Amino acid sequence: MKANNTQLNISNIEKFQNAEQLWFWFVYSKSVQKNFIYQKTHTTKRPCELLDVETLITKLYLSGQLSDEQLETMKLFGDKRRAPHQYIWTENKAASLWKSAMTTLYKAAKEKDWIE
Repeated sequence: MKANNTQLNISNIEKFQNAEQLWFWFVYSKSVQKNFIYQKTHTTKRPCELLDVETLITKLYLSGQLSDEQLETMKLFGDKRRAPHQYIWTENKAASLWKSAMTTLYKAAKEKDWIE
């Protein structure tokens, strides 16, 4: 029997190490997609597509697992490509929101087998 060439080669897929890596990949990839012509020149294949992550975030928000404040914090620091620091007093609240949002995202993405 001949193997189906359209099957996904699982050995080429690189899962994310944690929720932060997933989020930063998503935010960066969305900015590239929005501002430039998207070309598949990178060799790293991920276990999900941008739309998958967007759908997951939307479901978490609509189910009440992510709040408006958490999403705002995720977007703000996602654009900065760094997590808020709990020891910087102006970022203390954001760090708490970030941590709880990343915990929620981690659990949901882990269930989907996107994170090691």
